[in-house]
Amino acid sequence: MTMFANRHEAGRSLAAGLAHLGGQDLVVLGLPRGGVPVAAEVARDLGAPLDVIVVRKLGVPFQPELAMGAIGEGDVRVLDADMVANLGITDAALRAVEQRERGILEDRVEALRRGRPRVPLRGRIAVIVDDGIATGATARAACEVARRLGAARIVLAAPVAPAGTTAEQFSADELVCCAMPLGFRAVGNHYRDFEPTTDDEVIALLDAARSDQWRGHGPVSTEPGHELATDVDIVLERGVVLRGHLDVPAGAGGVVVFAHGSGSSRLSPRNQYVAGQLRAAGLGTLLLDLLTPEEEGDRDLVFDIPLLGSRLARVGGWVMSRPEAASARLGYFGASTGAGAALWAAAEPESQVAAVVSRGGRPDLAGDRLPWVKAPTLLVVGGADTTVLDLNRRAQARLQCPSRLVVVPGATHLFEERGALEQVAGLAADWFGGHLLDRQPHPERHLR
Repeated sequence: MTMFANRHEAGRSLAAGLAHLGGQDLVVLGLPRGGVPVAAEVARDLGAPLDVIVVRKLGVPFQPELAMGAIGEGDVRVLDADMVANLGITDAALRAVEQRERGILEDRVEALRRGRPRVPLRGRIAVIVDDGIATGATARAACEVARRLGAARIVLAAPVAPAGTTAEQFSADELVCCAMPLGFRAVGNHYRDFEPTTDDEVIALLDAARSDQWRGHGPVSTEPGHELATDVDIVLERGVVLRGHLDVPAGAGGVVVFAHGSGSSRLSPRNQYVAGQLRAAGLGTLLLDLLTPEEEGDRDLVFDIPLLGSRLARVGGWVMSRPEAASARLGYFGASTGAGAALWAAAEPESQVAAVVSRGGRPDLAGDRLPWVKAPTLLVVGGADTTVLDLNRRAQARLQCPSRLVVVPGATHLFEERGALEQVAGLAADWFGGHLLDRQPHPERHLR
């Protein structure tokens, strides 16, 4: 059975199947929420704009998880007429379900687009992406929305769908799937990590796409004042090539390397958001995968802190050898298990790192190396993440370097609560600004 590590890996696999569309005038449209991380990888690899098509399933009144149809933007409605008739669903019951779902749909559109205009589809290829196709009701509605918005051609794409699925079922011009297994049961059965995607993650991915963070390969022009923004392949040894995205504002006095946690990638919307705030503060960033695509599915490697830490240390040396970082100081930002790798690397005798920040991290995983860390270290933990908070307190007690533990009140492990991630970004900008750029911190960000 085909199995993907997570939605990001599935997106990379799907992008390979869509490579024939490269260079054409297309828009990649993710179905919120779970389809957007998959679509983000496709958009990045194809160098295409990323947007969403918001649709809502119409659930059977007495069995809401069973789709009898779907609605989409622009008053689109798709119904399974046979199901409606066979189940005896009345017009009044159907109207009640649609009215409720239409209100939710409009709220979702407003929340995700945040007043931004839809990416125009007229005359272009619409590539509609979901994390998998089951009943297909929402995919049909999305294809109909794209058709009404003037798309010249519609390509429906998903990592997995039931055997026998065809483009004609959705009124699409083309269907692209990585796998179409017999005996298909559920989309989630084909993912090791199928954690729900949040609205904040969708928004962060859309923001990153609009700022051209992944538009194409090689050097690209971003906003004025940038010296370099490029996808990079970092060769450590034969067969080990790490993928990253390096973005260095002109004259940056510091560069921060991001080490993400298990089940995530360099396209983590939370890390991308924080990285954007650091660049706004005048710092360069490197969003990095410490494992190759072939290694990501090995859970032993995901938690191999000495391996991850040693790779991060070598990447830090690579960053410092770059001409655009010649006068910069080095920082590490670690999330979850990435924090353990960051502190492991910072404890290397010849480490050049000047500051470390941990977001909801596991600094305890650096173990006996903690007392050897010299770089000033900031530990940021959610107040509701009690187990990790206790681990951070114990780890801080072992640190001999200047350190600070900040608790964001009410925040959980992923800082999904309103305003929580913004507080993390502000704290990180202050910490790195003070230790890499010699700036004074903002007192209002010093939470307890």
